[in-house]
Amino acid sequence: MKIEHFALERYFAKYEFSAKYLLSCSDCEALTLNELLDMADAETLKLWESLKLSYTETWGHPFLRELIADLYKGINAENTLVMVPEEGIFLLMQTLLKPGDHIVCAFPGYQSLYEIARSLGCTVTKWIADESNGWAFNIQQLDSLIQENTRLVVVNFPHNPTGYLPTVNEFQDIITLVREKNIYLLSDEMYRFLEIGENRTLPSACELYDKAFSLFGMSKSYGLPGLRIGWMVSQAKTILSEMAYLKDYTTICSSAPSEILAIIALINGDQIISRHKSRIHRNLKVLTSFLGQYKKHFSWNRPKGGSICFPRMLTVDNTQRFCDQLVEKSGIMLVPSSLFEFENNHIRIGFGRENLPEVIDRFSEYVEDYFE
Repeated sequence: MKIEHFALERYFAKYEFSAKYLLSCSDCEALTLNELLDMADAETLKLWESLKLSYTETWGHPFLRELIADLYKGINAENTLVMVPEEGIFLLMQTLLKPGDHIVCAFPGYQSLYEIARSLGCTVTKWIADESNGWAFNIQQLDSLIQENTRLVVVNFPHNPTGYLPTVNEFQDIITLVREKNIYLLSDEMYRFLEIGENRTLPSACELYDKAFSLFGMSKSYGLPGLRIGWMVSQAKTILSEMAYLKDYTTICSSAPSEILAIIALINGDQIISRHKSRIHRNLKVLTSFLGQYKKHFSWNRPKGGSICFPRMLTVDNTQRFCDQLVEKSGIMLVPSSLFEFENNHIRIGFGRENLPEVIDRFSEYVEDYFE
């Protein structure tokens, strides 16, 4: 298997721990270990304090799997497989796909959602979001992209990098289409529960379709990316079992401390997510004010979910060059759209971190000097 370098991750590897200010992080402000442990009840605190640092179960801690299943309707613990979120994409595609298969993937998107399939010898067709329509994905277009050998459709809502979120009816139309075509569905739901606005959370794909696989985890909505805990949920238990066998060649099992910390986080999920959503709403006001101040230079579709958005730069013809200069001169890391293989006119802004107002102030100073 030969695979292209992950452009976005290589860019983060270069600047994430050296740049002074980060304006493109896709996650929410991370909790400290003490903050999380302070939320633990007596039972889970005992699990933590008595923990042996040994191997864990391949499928995941039984209590953790029960808590995961509780996030879904009609799903049991047996329908869950715990792994690193990125690993889940790899395991599913290695299990499902073979050379010559065709997949359709929502685009722009996280590179592994299509690059792994491409590296396996599959043909990838991009289902491109419509910027002129709020970054919406057209269901008729998806229908036209499906071929006789289409094996998998990949979606991601709330969408990274645009922040787009379909309505429940629109999402159910996608499910109906892939069901009629008897195609597997991978639904990247890493930003679930971070919808902007009340009662916007979509049903999970795994609840609606027996050939759907829902990917979720601790990295985004829970602000705990350092745990490296995620999961795949599906009614297709045979495929999950094959993924578990393949996991013997990747991580084998999860980190024992991370599993217990994930248990504590899920028990206190409402509190954690509420904190993140409050910060997101505050930061969106700051971001809206900034982009409104510089309408000559930026246009955007306000995100409907998640902690990221994808503004267009109107007076810059190469956002890659702009971002390279920005980090070198001001210490602000900003991700250009070229890292998503999507034109060279957009930037991804993340607004889930606590210091967003400070970083926007710094960015505003740079914009003033750059365009004077």
